[in-house]
Amino acid sequence: MSTHAAYRLRVAQGFLEEAEQDFQFQRWRACISHAQLAVENALKAVIALFTVPPKTHNPAHILATLLQQGQIPQKWREPVEDLIQKSQTLGPEVHIQTDYGDELHGLTPWELFSEEDAREALEVAHRVVHMARQLVEAVQEDNDEA
Repeated sequence: MSTHAAYRLRVAQGFLEEAEQDFQFQRWRACISHAQLAVENALKAVIALFTVPPKTHNPAHILATLLQQGQIPQKWREPVEDLIQKSQTLGPEVHIQTDYGDELHGLTPWELFSEEDAREALEVAHRVVHMARQLVEAVQEDNDEA
């Protein structure tokens, strides 16, 4: 497995575990923040298979660009597109909201998110991290056979 991809998967798993702990302690904002970071790092693990991941809170955009530029082989396009689609609910906007709240409406980050929001974020993060891990392993296995 690519060293950087493996690293990013470990980071994603760490944030996912923190999100689970936050949920147990009813820290909804923190749960969503950590779920978003788990998704972000899971996508960066996939990016690492094809190029060096940049420092960004919007890795879905980078993956979409790699697809448009033809840098992702046809064999992997559909799973990458699926991963991008599944990750959209925890994109960079959520990162901003968990850190800054909704300044326009005067809502702090802690006032923005509910238990249901946290539950949904955790489900998305679990799904995306799992999908990314499967994709990283499949691409690496395919590369090892080549």
